[in-house]
Amino acid sequence: MNQTAVRHDVWERSAAERLIGRHGSAADGPLLVCVAGLHGNEPAGVEALGRVLRRLDEARPPFRGELVALAGNLPALRRGLRFVDEDLNRVWTLDRIAALKGVARDGGRAACPLTVEARQQSRLMAALEAVFRGAGSREVYCMDLHTTSSESVPFLTFSDSLRNRSFARVFPVPLVLGVEEELDGTLLDWIDHLGHVAVGIEGGEHRSPESVVHLERAVWLALVSIGAVEMADVPEPDGLRRRLRRAAASVPSLFEVRYRHGLREGDGFRMEPGFRNFQAVDEGQLLAHDRRGEVRAPESGRLFLPLYQQKGEEGFFLVREVVPFWLILSAILRRLRLDLLARWLPGVRPHPERPESLTVHPRAAGPLLVKVFHLLGYRRERPEDGRLVLTRRKDVAESG
Repeated sequence: MNQTAVRHDVWERSAAERLIGRHGSAADGPLLVCVAGLHGNEPAGVEALGRVLRRLDEARPPFRGELVALAGNLPALRRGLRFVDEDLNRVWTLDRIAALKGVARDGGRAACPLTVEARQQSRLMAALEAVFRGAGSREVYCMDLHTTSSESVPFLTFSDSLRNRSFARVFPVPLVLGVEEELDGTLLDWIDHLGHVAVGIEGGEHRSPESVVHLERAVWLALVSIGAVEMADVPEPDGLRRRLRRAAASVPSLFEVRYRHGLREGDGFRMEPGFRNFQAVDEGQLLAHDRRGEVRAPESGRLFLPLYQQKGEEGFFLVREVVPFWLILSAILRRLRLDLLARWLPGVRPHPERPESLTVHPRAAGPLLVKVFHLLGYRRERPEDGRLVLTRRKDVAESG
């Protein structure tokens, strides 16, 4: 028997009540876990999830499995701030998780900063772990709902494992690869490490009513794709995919990150006005100013996530269009497990402590070799002792 619980204005409630709502039964069927409001100036995802849950509660369509919706940074949502003390979507590293649990990864005690976000992370992590434990052997799918500070079409980010890719292809919006290589400690990174399917969906500009609509449609599409509901039982059954596709029709379907312009405290970064997400820019084009002067594009490409808000760790990214053929080729190479042969390339060695990782000598770590390892399912990580580290993404029991 389906059961729905919905809490409205969740950021006005206590931290113990971050449940936006849940629908369905844990007895059988897939589990879709949605998190919204990791950044407090992005309430559109919370509103979109509330709409979906209310519709399910009112229409009571046949439903297989369970939907669980959680809000992220409640104090920041209440204040309308990206974060209070630190970015809640940059703190999900294994060391930080261990510190939250009071145990260092080397077996000793670990200190965790006493910040608003540390408390929020601890409570959100406990809520997520409880939901994951309750899933048992069911397939778990996760969506992290966001919006952007610039005008933008909806788009998707994910760690490029085959399971994540298969789920990502459900959504007829641009896919952006490589974001997880540039950002440390995202929630999706942690969920991916746990072995669950996970994608991030960006609905559009923070204040745009269309962003709520895009995110709501994406959640419905996810529920249909995993078999929780039939397409005939959702709003706009004849045009759900078409409308989401139309919202992003002006932008190519696949990109990879080429450059990240990171920010440090005191940079005084100011983006030039008027840029849109995915706007084409030329090498040398003026993009911003900071305390050192002009900030120009280091290469031609598409501007990605230009910063038009007070808080942020990245001023902008540059992305480049990718031909979808490479996704097909990489899937074939991964299924053939050619990564086992790649371990014997010159300058490549197994990581001394992490069996899923390789180290690459600086002389061998050129763009071509990194591209090859991307095709084979490896992600680039921060260098250790001067050597590039490549870690294989989770592709356990995958198809697609």
